[in-house]
Amino acid sequence: MLAQNIKGLHEGTSRRYDRPPHTLTTASREPFDDQPGSQIGHAVIAGMIGTAVMTIVGLWVAPLMGMPAMNPAQMLAGAMGGSLVLGWIAHFMIGTILAVCYAVAAPFLPGAPALRGALYGIAPFLMAQIIVMPMMGMPLFSGSAVMAMGSLVGHLVYGAVIGSVYGPVESRATTPVAATAV
Repeated sequence: MLAQNIKGLHEGTSRRYDRPPHTLTTASREPFDDQPGSQIGHAVIAGMIGTAVMTIVGLWVAPLMGMPAMNPAQMLAGAMGGSLVLGWIAHFMIGTILAVCYAVAAPFLPGAPALRGALYGIAPFLMAQIIVMPMMGMPLFSGSAVMAMGSLVGHLVYGAVIGSVYGPVESRATTPVAATAV
């Protein structure tokens, strides 16, 4: 396999990708189509960074804007028996899994990477506020417009960061659906 790749590169094309090497950019990336695991790896990295940035916004930036500090790891820890370490692990695992889901959804979302990510961030926000919060014994939308808006901002930032870090993908958002005869 390596010999075929090297031979293909020498001939000006890559047998591995069946495209000239100069066209192998992230702009043509589709989820999970490169090397096995590489797109998942990109998504995992994007999820870790996005979760870290969202956490910084919730813990330190929100109070500077007059909102209460929001610590999702502490909320998760309370729901999981009080272990803050488990809360942090769960918080980053959720952020990473959601980023892998973003990698699948991204080609179907319009706009540049940061916009795609921010649009995607609305889905985890709604899921957290409508499903997760009540499961943890809290009211819908955190029981407060201020807390809900803070959560929305955090999820939009998370999404924009994962979109930016994951990078461009081949868009399928505007692909027309073929008409079928009845």
